[in-house]
Amino acid sequence: MIELQRGDEMALARDDGAPLGRLTMGLGWDKKPGAGFMSGANTPDVDLDASAIQYAGDQLFDLAFFNHLETRDGSIAHLGDNISGRGEGDDEQITIDLAKVYPRVDTILFLVSSYQGHTLEWVANAYCRLVDEDDEEIARFTLTEGVPRTGFMLAKMFRDGDGWRLKAIGQGIAVTVPTESLDVLARFV
Repeated sequence: MIELQRGDEMALARDDGAPLGRLTMGLGWDKKPGAGFMSGANTPDVDLDASAIQYAGDQLFDLAFFNHLETRDGSIAHLGDNISGRGEGDDEQITIDLAKVYPRVDTILFLVSSYQGHTLEWVANAYCRLVDEDDEEIARFTLTEGVPRTGFMLAKMFRDGDGWRLKAIGQGIAVTVPTESLDVLARFV
């Protein structure tokens, strides 16, 4: 497993060079103890959302997120919305079948956003991880504590010949719902 840092890049291939086929991107988080106004019992949960956005060149092709669970080509599926971050393990997951990605799609962005507009200063223990089809964690990105933004551009996958590469971006951005922030997202393509 590789702990990714901003700017790190890796081939999405097996040790023998064969391309990976199916992947799962898992997102996990907890609400930071004491976060919120007056830190009382009535402070809201933090609802983070994982999204995957496909681009063909610089044109939006499709996306998968809590309100649109699967891309048209069937290559990416969001497995359900967790609105609190409670529980063990991944709170949200997105599956990616790289063999099914439409040939014109050359970039897939992975984003975390706060649906209710909480900044990421409200969360603790936040991570994103990439798991292969053998359920082995191949990469992990720990979300920086105290990001004063409502979103975090995690990484992008992009075509590299016949295979794919992953590049960690790790940048806080102002976004709550991906469909309302396409101009912000486009600069990462």
